[in-house]
Amino acid sequence: MIEMEENEDKATVQKNLQQVNRLLHKHKLIETLAHKQNLVELQTRLSKLDSKSVARIVEALPQDDREITWQLIADERKEEILLVISDDVREELVTKNRPQDRSVTIRVFDLHEGRLRQIPISGREDLARVKPIWIDLVAPDDDQIAWAKELFGVDLPNPKELTDLETSARFYMEEGGAVHLHSDFLLDRVDESRNVAVAFILHKATLFSVRSEELPVFRLQRLRARAQSGYVSEAKDVLLDLYAADVEYSANALEDVYADLGAVGKQVLRSHITDDEAAVILASIAEEEDLNGRIRRNVLDTRRALSFLMRSKFLSEAQHEDVREILRDIESLDGHTAFLFNKINFLMDATDSSININQNKDIKRLTIISVVFMPLNVLAGIGGMSEYSMMTQGIPWPVSYAAFTIGLFVVGWLTFVGLRYAELRKSKNSLLTNRKS
Repeated sequence: MIEMEENEDKATVQKNLQQVNRLLHKHKLIETLAHKQNLVELQTRLSKLDSKSVARIVEALPQDDREITWQLIADERKEEILLVISDDVREELVTKNRPQDRSVTIRVFDLHEGRLRQIPISGREDLARVKPIWIDLVAPDDDQIAWAKELFGVDLPNPKELTDLETSARFYMEEGGAVHLHSDFLLDRVDESRNVAVAFILHKATLFSVRSEELPVFRLQRLRARAQSGYVSEAKDVLLDLYAADVEYSANALEDVYADLGAVGKQVLRSHITDDEAAVILASIAEEEDLNGRIRRNVLDTRRALSFLMRSKFLSEAQHEDVREILRDIESLDGHTAFLFNKINFLMDATDSSININQNKDIKRLTIISVVFMPLNVLAGIGGMSEYSMMTQGIPWPVSYAAFTIGLFVVGWLTFVGLRYAELRKSKNSLLTNRKS
């Protein structure tokens, strides 16, 4: 009887376990279906939003959710979203997707209905099928450089070695007609600014650009050329527009320098600044001076590149006119940079003068203290001699030394009052003399 009951209990437990397993499996299946349904719904919602809205959403998400959301975005939209997303998030997405998405490091464009159109590139086969006017490579690997040499017959430099070129080799033309230019493009960020070397090769109606990192000028050029019909018609137009955008970017950076120096100038021209404030001001002025120098170097390099293109005599008349317009903009920037250098020097001198004034005030205070204590030192020396005890013989020492201490305070106070009176009198006399003159 007992054995029968145990067998029934075992059968009941096994049956319950089977039901539990079925429920768990069903629950997981429901969770999986719900998860997929949510992802599909999210993907649909993202497809209806514009690029800026999607970029703001991606920026606000945690890192794990950001990666999942990024995978739901269509590949043809990723490039446009990367253009408007913040630098930190862009770098994170580009770095993590680089092994799977080569279109991030090699961008290929052709002309479609008068506009630049980016062609997705995932391998050598995709690159062999296109007829581009612009191939833009950001930190390319050895395979991508080898593809360009094999498919287009052009030798691309390693972006890590762009700064090792001799000055005379920055602009030259090969016997086959390929034009090589190595220019500096400004990268202005909040915490740092620097010039990034970029190599351009014009070869058989195709422009190749090679650099080590993304630049705002290139993002701006891609947006304009894709948004406006007829903005570019050939590879040389793309090159000239990149130089024009670089000059425009430098002008915007100069405006920021103006604004920052204006804020610094208000601090410098206050009635009084402390030494700690002066140190911060000097650091800010030094940063603006460095940025101004980089802008000047950048536009100088651009002017040299444009002059080389004009001397090469392969630009059309319309392109020559575009170059002259860019050179006129550069000339106007030269005047602004010279003015800013003068303003920076003025602010530096004014800050140094404030530091010197503070030091003179400290020295003046020390001098007054020394003059006040000079007679006190003499009297204290007299009070410490043995003759003093002979002069006060018969007077209790607490009384004599108390009177001596009070006398020291009185002499010190009279000395201080005398110095203040002499200083005020001197100031009044100087004021009267200035009024008469």
